[in-house]
Amino acid sequence: MKDHFPDQWRAILRHNNLDSFESLWNLEAGWFEEPNQRRGGWSGVSRCDLDLPEGGKVSVFLKRQENHITRTVLHPFGMSTFVREIQNILRFKGASIPALEPVYFAVRKIDGNLRAILCSEALDGYESLENLGERWSTEGWPDRKNRQRLMAAVASVMSKMHDHKIQHNCFYPKHIFIRFTDEAINVRIIDLEKAKVKMLRRYASFRDLYALNRHAQGWSRMDRMRFLLIYLGRESLDRAAKELWRKIATRTEVKGKSSLLCNRSAF
Repeated sequence: MKDHFPDQWRAILRHNNLDSFESLWNLEAGWFEEPNQRRGGWSGVSRCDLDLPEGGKVSVFLKRQENHITRTVLHPFGMSTFVREIQNILRFKGASIPALEPVYFAVRKIDGNLRAILCSEALDGYESLENLGERWSTEGWPDRKNRQRLMAAVASVMSKMHDHKIQHNCFYPKHIFIRFTDEAINVRIIDLEKAKVKMLRRYASFRDLYALNRHAQGWSRMDRMRFLLIYLGRESLDRAAKELWRKIATRTEVKGKSSLLCNRSAF
């Protein structure tokens, strides 16, 4: 895949003397996430603050990996896992589905080693739905109106994703980032490496609905049903909606999460 280097970020990286693969690869920055050693190599993440040409700063996440590969039918000898991630980031961006803002992407073969860089803008001001749930469990949950606003915002993004037949594959609260204010609720979806385009919308939707239901701790049974209705754009559970709910509930129970369906705490 070709390098991806948007003009608006080129000027910022050039201002910081970081507008080349070599300068980004050699940048001394502490690990935000310690490198994981797997897939025959390593992959790690650093957080960096960049100076803006007009003054001020912007934060980015700099992901670097070496010989961290995945194999596909089209790439039997392996490709960087960042290739699939940037492809999906650009796919989401092309479909106007809020995700990460790409800053820089490139792959190089150096001294026999496959190195890749994927840099994206940090989601400052956002918090994962998982962290929000944990905090609200201690501080108190939003009122019903704001819970519904939040569910509507997440359901809208999920529905748009499925309208484009995109299955996230790991649609967990920790991958759903929220900026929650009185005026608006903004949503961003991260961790797109495993996202896939399916043949039909219904093939894309079930796994993501089930994954969110299974991992959304703190949601009551009523809130789970309410989210499904908002996602489906319906006022009540008709026959088709009930059947979908039963499938989601059954799948969740099979995975040993049946207790979540009976959670009485307020989302």
